[in-house]
Amino acid sequence: MTKRAGQRSRITLTGIAEAAGVSVATVSKVVNGRSDVAPATRAHIEELLVEHGYVARGAGGSQAPVRTIDLTFDALINPNNLVITQGVTEAAAEAGVDVVINVAPDDPLGAAWARKVAHAEREGVILVTSELTPGQRAQFDQAGIPLVLIDPMNVPDDHVPSIGATNFSGGMSATEHLLRLGHRRIAMIEGRHDATCNTARLHGYQAALAGAGISPDPRLIKPGNFQFKPAYEAALELFALQDPPTAVFAANDAEAFGVIEAARMHGLRVPQDVSVVGFDDTVAAGTSAPPLTTVRQPLAEIGRAALRTLLRLAAGQSLDSHRVELATQLVVRDSTAPPPGHA
Repeated sequence: MTKRAGQRSRITLTGIAEAAGVSVATVSKVVNGRSDVAPATRAHIEELLVEHGYVARGAGGSQAPVRTIDLTFDALINPNNLVITQGVTEAAAEAGVDVVINVAPDDPLGAAWARKVAHAEREGVILVTSELTPGQRAQFDQAGIPLVLIDPMNVPDDHVPSIGATNFSGGMSATEHLLRLGHRRIAMIEGRHDATCNTARLHGYQAALAGAGISPDPRLIKPGNFQFKPAYEAALELFALQDPPTAVFAANDAEAFGVIEAARMHGLRVPQDVSVVGFDDTVAAGTSAPPLTTVRQPLAEIGRAALRTLLRLAAGQSLDSHRVELATQLVVRDSTAPPPGHA
């Protein structure tokens, strides 16, 4: 369609920001009537908004903007992501914010990614279980786009807020539960070695053993990568040992299901011959055979906390803490019991 004579091209927040020499986030604050913008900057932005006849997307002629955030995952196959999404979207609905779900692009330097988010005029990004590179952090910071991380793979710097669970105490409580039942040869199937949550769960496992006067046996610690098949293969190796474990703590529920299948292949019964504990309390945990003892993460509340934190950042408000850990809880079901022959 040919543009009519005198018709002006529609201006965006990005265009206003470029004209004013400020970030998109600063323009968004002015549009939303927030007070944390210098008076001179605010006046200049308001003049540009009037000059260019800015109308927010979907506003139908009104100046009420459509507020949107990005919820970005490393992949969409993790069963935890559905529960996290539920928490984020519930909190967003209460705040009148739309949520767009994305998969993190392969952009280590972050320039193209940050430009895309800025052009879409997002208020910020929640990044789930991904690694944030220094380049990506610098690009988002330069663009004035707030970031909040959920269970980041790497440890972010002190200026990037992150939300997670008490992984150390969760790993400790899982192992202590097995110790109370009388188990002494307790194996662990790890998750990804580069994941901070895995390291915390491993340290919790080791601390519980140390508290019981047991030195961890390196032969009983196997990699599982948070996945069924690697955990299954690792458990087959464990059960083939001359002195196999009587219990296994898996770094997540998917791994725990792999351990249970490996036990079946070895002719072992769960929990009569070997006990298994998972981590996460996914939907399948309560309906597996047997129902899985596991450590529950408050995934929906983690999602809600991340959304609330992001909106505070977008509003220019300060945070009480840049690292928040919500409490885990051991859920005892039918996959754990005293070891064979235990009185």
